[in-house]
Amino acid sequence: MATSPLTGSFQRLPGLSVRPHRFQVPLDPSGARPGELEVFAREVRAAGRECDELPWLVFLQGGPGYEAPRPTEASGWLGRAVQDHAVLLLDQRGTGLSSPLDPVAIAALGDAEAQAAYLALFRADSIVADCEAIRPRVTGGAPWRILGQSFGGFCATRYLSAAPEGLSGALITGGIPGLEATAAEVYAHTYPLCEQEHDLWFARYPEDRQRLLDLYDHLARHEVLLTDGDRLTPERFSMVGLQLGMSDGLEAVHGLIEQAQPEGGGPSGRGFVRAYERTVLHDHHPIFSVLHEACYTQGAASSWAASAEATRHPGHPSSGTPLTRLNGEMIHPWMFEQIGALRPLAAAAEVLAQKTDWPRLYDAERLAQNQVPTAAAVYTNDMYVPRALSMETAARIPRLSVWETDAYEHNGLRADGARILGELLARLEEA
Repeated sequence: MATSPLTGSFQRLPGLSVRPHRFQVPLDPSGARPGELEVFAREVRAAGRECDELPWLVFLQGGPGYEAPRPTEASGWLGRAVQDHAVLLLDQRGTGLSSPLDPVAIAALGDAEAQAAYLALFRADSIVADCEAIRPRVTGGAPWRILGQSFGGFCATRYLSAAPEGLSGALITGGIPGLEATAAEVYAHTYPLCEQEHDLWFARYPEDRQRLLDLYDHLARHEVLLTDGDRLTPERFSMVGLQLGMSDGLEAVHGLIEQAQPEGGGPSGRGFVRAYERTVLHDHHPIFSVLHEACYTQGAASSWAASAEATRHPGHPSSGTPLTRLNGEMIHPWMFEQIGALRPLAAAAEVLAQKTDWPRLYDAERLAQNQVPTAAAVYTNDMYVPRALSMETAARIPRLSVWETDAYEHNGLRADGARILGELLARLEEA
């Protein structure tokens, strides 16, 4: 086990020692475009084990476009991980403190084509290239382990496909992608899953069905302003449906609906508006909106696949029918019209949606020869990463041990991380 060449002072948190690191990486891993980005990461160790030689575990956050969690104490999956690992919490390029993308700055790069060409450098393939550029500086060249949650699992699968020599093990939670599945095929799975969550919501809170319709009607007829001056339209409120597939999601949405009632302050009340803004963060994480469908695209255009599929599901946004449901994890063109922070990227988003020359993310032949011990949690009722596609891919990757469970939703790692990581680490030793 190599000694890490990292240096710097540790900061103490309850049960943890943490120190920040900054790395320079190529803007374009292919070398076709000059320039560099800064990638930020936090090294996290158990208190008192700052100098121990431990295997490295790199955490790849879900998203796309979300930064790594900020540690506060030795609890959850992180508390379990530092028992026998040094953990690297990586802010993926364009997020957090890693040369964060700003829509106004992107718009200043030139026309829509120039903006889109720049944004296309922030997919999973570039994130994995960043990891490989950083690894020798952290481990001295030794391979490391990775833990990919949700979109981070897509990155992990890309890693197994593109640079398995850099890995001594891989862990995936709620994030095994379909290897050849198009964006259209993914949404053909996820719309029915989203509708199932609606059924659970209305069964638990029957009054919310009519309350949702009344709220949509109110927002259509009255101007309710968010704190940045944008109007809260019915479509924008529907975006809270992103929460439905989480273990606490039904309660979160129900709580918002309650606050929209007169006794809760009403839909124009400050409490309701601020609660909505804490729930929907697309304006703070532009990569999530701009490159979400690009997570699935390989050699073909996404062509706003979510909106196209919506026409087969009455009641959803972009379906062409009156709104009766919430939006799930779907991105639509109207978001770039109605969300002021995303408006500067509207033209670039259209170019990206029609882009046909996306490189392949996964090498099925190489994955079929996988020798990296891998363990994955697949959640039976996952609303975001369909079980059917995950299991199909898992069957094609040797040395991948799957733990399928219906005990957790997509956020299982956050809800019960110590148990889930412990189970996967045990399976990793057997893979």
